[in-house]
Amino acid sequence: MDKSLQNPCDSPILRKMFRTPKKTQWKILEKEIVDEIIFRTRDPRNRLILELMARGGMRIGEVLNIKSGDVDERKIFISEPKSGRETEAAFIPQKTAQRLKDYIKSKDFRKGQRVFPITYPAARMAVMQAGELVGIYLRPHDLRRHSATYASRSGTPIEIVSKVILRHSNLSTTKSFNYIPARF
Repeated sequence: MDKSLQNPCDSPILRKMFRTPKKTQWKILEKEIVDEIIFRTRDPRNRLILELMARGGMRIGEVLNIKSGDVDERKIFISEPKSGRETEAAFIPQKTAQRLKDYIKSKDFRKGQRVFPITYPAARMAVMQAGELVGIYLRPHDLRRHSATYASRSGTPIEIVSKVILRHSNLSTTKSFNYIPARF
């Protein structure tokens, strides 16, 4: 083949610049590992933070912004959610809801006071230290991903996982970020 007839766009630099990004395959945590992480965490505040992310599918920022008046039975009202809506509701298991209510009651929070008045880096460090208890590298979003995967594996339809648990505005968001294992 004659070099003078080579495609000018076929160069190593351009191939590198315009290559399609590889999809990240996240490691999905098994339920037993997450349970062990939560149960080994002794600090009630940190344990609740972990539970809300792992059992309620909440983002770390949402957890940190919970105010004492936002909790109603098994619902937590999220003001200024990532979706851009005015409010959203995160649903949590009954036992987690009861522990959260007991924690709020024991700390005697006022109506508009934040339940977890710590910074994002401090919460992230608490999550990472909880993972170290069982010998794994744990990030806050791993717990949210676990929540979605566990619900899906338990037979919850992907639409419910996407719209109710993860509160994504579009179903394709749930699929594109590999929240749900490929078999679904």
